[in-house]
Amino acid sequence: MESYIAKTIESVLGQDYPNIEYILVDGGSTDRTAEVICEFVTRNPERMRLIVEPDGGVAEALEKGLAAAKGEIFAYINADDTYFPGALRTAVHWLQSHPEVAGVYGNAYWIDDDEKRIDTYPTEAFDRNTLGESCYICQPTCFLRTETLRAVGGFNTDYQVAFDYELWLRLAQTHQLLRIEALLANSRMHRSNKTLRQRTEGFEEASRALRKYNGYVPFRWAHSYASFLLDQRDQFFEPLRPSFTKFVFSLIVGTLLNWSSPIRFWKEWAGVMSLGAFVRRWNDTWVARRLGIGIR
Repeated sequence: MESYIAKTIESVLGQDYPNIEYILVDGGSTDRTAEVICEFVTRNPERMRLIVEPDGGVAEALEKGLAAAKGEIFAYINADDTYFPGALRTAVHWLQSHPEVAGVYGNAYWIDDDEKRIDTYPTEAFDRNTLGESCYICQPTCFLRTETLRAVGGFNTDYQVAFDYELWLRLAQTHQLLRIEALLANSRMHRSNKTLRQRTEGFEEASRALRKYNGYVPFRWAHSYASFLLDQRDQFFEPLRPSFTKFVFSLIVGTLLNWSSPIRFWKEWAGVMSLGAFVRRWNDTWVARRLGIGIR
């Protein structure tokens, strides 16, 4: 992450909230990431602390940071994301104003390698049920109460990609989060992004977390996973392309993901597509066109 880490660090050190404990955890970078960090630490020894040692993945690195943290509020930002000015002050204000919530999260932009805005992150108001449909919490915008985070078990090191989503789902079992209408961070999307690079692991881990905490993997997740298995499109730079084949295959994938409650999934699957849409999808398939067996 040597190409991005300086901008990330500058976005943290440039915050106007004074009480910041900035812990950087490097699991053994092979590029100049650690070197760049050391340059900042040398100039800001009172504000920054660097931990360099091998770890078993990002979740384990975050656990080390959580164990070392002394602040009442815990936030974490990846080496390629950035905060907007005033993000920390805004988050602290809302947490102080709403002592009943375990954390807050705000709005964000997706940006590319050149800092250009790709789109707005599709954030939604917090609701335990809708959280099972999609991960609408943008990770770098989330600020949690440290005591609460530790009480629910911190970061689950059994997850390598979907550990953020697993944490949100786990928190949602017993706590409330609050979405605030404030632009807090940029989430950088690029081809080497871990989420896009390890899509299979991400889908598998998200499905495992959904089964564990919600007891069910909804159609939306099953259809996305089935589509990826068929065409390998990353569904960000290469948007998902629905098709009759993918829809039918999602029935198989969803049934396997929901092996303990298949009927619930079959009902949702059957209710997603109307008869008219089903006919149009079938008539558009290669088989129907080639053999002339369209449905009227």
